[in-house]
Amino acid sequence: MSTRKPDSVSGVLIIDKHAGVTSHRIISACRRLFDTGRVGHTGTLDPMATGVLPILLGRAVKASEYLIVHDKAYRAEMQLGIVTDTEDVTGEILGTSAAIPDEETVRRVCASFTGRILQVPPMYSAVKIGGRKLVDIAREGGEVERAPREVEIYSLTAEKLADDRYALDVACSKGTYIRTLCADIGRALGCGAAMAALRRTRTGRFTLDDAVTVEALEGMTFEERAAKLLPVETLFEDLGMVEVNDFYAKLTRGGADLFQKKLHVDFAPGTLVRVRHGGQFIALARAMEKDGVPILRADKLFVIDEGKKAGETAEEEENA
Repeated sequence: MSTRKPDSVSGVLIIDKHAGVTSHRIISACRRLFDTGRVGHTGTLDPMATGVLPILLGRAVKASEYLIVHDKAYRAEMQLGIVTDTEDVTGEILGTSAAIPDEETVRRVCASFTGRILQVPPMYSAVKIGGRKLVDIAREGGEVERAPREVEIYSLTAEKLADDRYALDVACSKGTYIRTLCADIGRALGCGAAMAALRRTRTGRFTLDDAVTVEALEGMTFEERAAKLLPVETLFEDLGMVEVNDFYAKLTRGGADLFQKKLHVDFAPGTLVRVRHGGQFIALARAMEKDGVPILRADKLFVIDEGKKAGETAEEEENA
């Protein structure tokens, strides 16, 4: 089988991250495996966490600024009777308790955390306050006051694994800290708790069924790896869409405004819309009004050269 490398790669790669490595290590491995420096991500996982980690390659990196609202789903393990400084079992133990509540109480308290809740970002996190990451402050032995943030827990079920250990299946909004959720549940139970394991099972529309391990990629040819890439458009399948003809595609590429009435569409101001041409995704446009007239204005181009297929790169696009 040929192992010739294509001139360029572009798309979305869903990695099943293994434990014990940072997300940046995964990104470095993808740079090497796909022979490209244009690699990004849509959110990281802690070293102890495993599971779905979307990686962006080539022109897909341009999509990263839009991918901040995807919901997530996790399978976590919660250890009761322990409190740590990191809110997971890798941290320094600050306290223990042998007064473990019964299963009915644990399930009831866990259920009370569904809906909109407030979380205080953990000190061991990448959240910045005053221009510094909380984790850097924490590693220096410091602690700062953090304002609570609202997140949403869509569903939360608890499965007893042992008297002091439960598996939690959580579907939640972006920005939710599962280890903080475990710590808060432990606080509500009165015995303390820490996250013992974490596996992300879904982010947005991507699940473990879409994922491949770095180890599996290592054993593939370049063409086999490239075949694992999903089209950039899969990142935006929940958005509305407009199909344009050659004339409007040229206007889109040139940055001209498109009148919604002429396209027979009616999107509310502020709405992001997929623009397709000839069955290919070419741009994201934003609906707005110009002199009171509804228009679509290109927000980000993903194909500029008509001769290029959707998702491919061109030399003139490298600095776009």
